[in-house]
Amino acid sequence: MKQCIILLGVLFFVFAITGESLAVIGVGPRVGYYEAQDADAGRYFVGAVARFNLFGIGAEAAIDYRSEKYDDGKLTVQSWPVTLSVLYYPLPIVYGVAGVGWYHTTAKYDEEKLGFKIKDQTSTEMGYHVGVGVQLPIGMSSKIAADVRYVFLNYDLENTADMGKQDADFYAVTISLLWGLF
Repeated sequence: MKQCIILLGVLFFVFAITGESLAVIGVGPRVGYYEAQDADAGRYFVGAVARFNLFGIGAEAAIDYRSEKYDDGKLTVQSWPVTLSVLYYPLPIVYGVAGVGWYHTTAKYDEEKLGFKIKDQTSTEMGYHVGVGVQLPIGMSSKIAADVRYVFLNYDLENTADMGKQDADFYAVTISLLWGLF
């Protein structure tokens, strides 16, 4: 029985890699993990993604929600990044990715930890990203994609001198489930 289950798993994996997904456009959810350089700890994020692939070139649009803390929780930064990416597939399941993102950001200050009041601020920062990933077909029209990206991003906060410039560059690991539309 154990050998049968292992054999079925191997066959599923082989068919998933060698099978070709007929979908050109896919949409779906994505989840990920990231840790900004100056942040207190790594965090998970959620979002939605849409991809278009044709003849080894692709495009991706995504929107996510993320939140991180800085300076021992004195500052919480929440953002809704909207990213646009170009994907290049040198192999059918392996891709490189590069793109830009607009990070609509709200900085919230913890008055109790700071000892004084600072008004929350909202801004839009631009960031850039590069990375690599794999995309495997699931059936005839769905795909699962996993990638690692490095994002270049800095927050320029004006309200306080000691927390004003936060290096928010980060690595992100994402997993996307894409349901084929066409």
